[in-house]
Amino acid sequence: MANDLAEFAKANNVKYFMISYTDLFGGQRAKLVPAQAISDMQKEGAGFAGFATWLDLTPAHPDMLAVPDPSSVIQLPWKRDVAWLASDCVMEGKSVAQAPRNTLKRLVAEAAEEGMRVKTGVEPEFFLTTPGGDKISDEYDTATKSCYDQQAVMRRYDVIAEICDAMLELGWQPYQNDHEDANGQFEMNWAFDDVLNTADKHSFFKFMTKSIAEKHGLRATFMPKPFQGLTGNGCHAHISVWDLDGKSNAFADKNAELGLSAKGRHFLGGIMKHASALAAITNPTVNSYKRINAPRTVSGATWAPNTVTWTGNNRTHMVRVPGPGRFELRLPDGAANPYLMQAVIIAAGLDGIRTKADPGERSDIDMYKDGHTVTNGPKLPLNLLDALREYDKDSGLKAAMGEEFSSAFLKLKHQEWNAYASHFTQWERENTLDV
Repeated sequence: MANDLAEFAKANNVKYFMISYTDLFGGQRAKLVPAQAISDMQKEGAGFAGFATWLDLTPAHPDMLAVPDPSSVIQLPWKRDVAWLASDCVMEGKSVAQAPRNTLKRLVAEAAEEGMRVKTGVEPEFFLTTPGGDKISDEYDTATKSCYDQQAVMRRYDVIAEICDAMLELGWQPYQNDHEDANGQFEMNWAFDDVLNTADKHSFFKFMTKSIAEKHGLRATFMPKPFQGLTGNGCHAHISVWDLDGKSNAFADKNAELGLSAKGRHFLGGIMKHASALAAITNPTVNSYKRINAPRTVSGATWAPNTVTWTGNNRTHMVRVPGPGRFELRLPDGAANPYLMQAVIIAAGLDGIRTKADPGERSDIDMYKDGHTVTNGPKLPLNLLDALREYDKDSGLKAAMGEEFSSAFLKLKHQEWNAYASHFTQWERENTLDV
């Protein structure tokens, strides 16, 4: 952790700082600031025109300042004269309520007021493609069951090892890397942490993975469903709540069903209660719904949910409880905003605890084989528009996420949907030309 960024620069031979913030669509925006100018930037922030990024602002708004959080500083392992900083957005001395990191920090504070310290881990999946993004980069990666393929992961060893070496250097405690279910797909895992730290790391991980892939002449994509017929990119979240000292897991109860305490069940109840609405944030793009409502893939399974159900250690449901004291939300995908994904998990979970929400009975069936027999679990949204409508009518979740944030998010996402709906596709020509 750094308190004085100018001193950090001198001690680590940093020439430039990348002052970065994440907009509503998950885009990472930054200014490259010389180390000689960082002292003023640390106090005042770097100026941005908010309208120029995906925030609900106009050209008439005053400068938005991205104020760097010195505790988040990361020296780029692949370009050591540059350091990255997560930032909080401020305008005219006030926090920008719609900014994703600000939204998460507010919910972290709300949880803390109730004696809760949320910790999460993420499992980001990505494809390594050719530079154009239209083909898998490894022409030999063609197996029907390609998950954990030893030869395929070694053919991309240089990229995967460089990313993992960087995480080791940064102290993230990475513990495994593997070739995932789809051809050309990989997943890398590191230790869980306090929720804001996890979001900052997740944000940086996406930047780092793309940068190192480009360095090797490839492209990394976290797009939810980049290739038809192949498993999509998920970003599963493992969730637990601890006492404020971080030593006692409030979700753990060895005498309870699956080792999940009453507080854990209520938090899970909140996730189940708001699932259809939170999908708008955990699955925020048109393409997202090609993953969670996909037909069977080449490997035999999509590994993604389409129904609001929970279970024990069973990967065919939206939520699984793989062990005592935590649960895994399998709904989010690679397009999820690292900050908003964590924020909506806390918002739904806190509501579940406050209302003592019941997650309902767990289901242990194979959802991919027998999911049609489930009659008491609502289907997840079929498309982004349905998800936005679910979010809009969930007044409790909207309020928990913040009215200013929710208004801005819905406005810009409806604009995105309308742009998609007006786009003329080849499918229309092929299926309607001779009507």
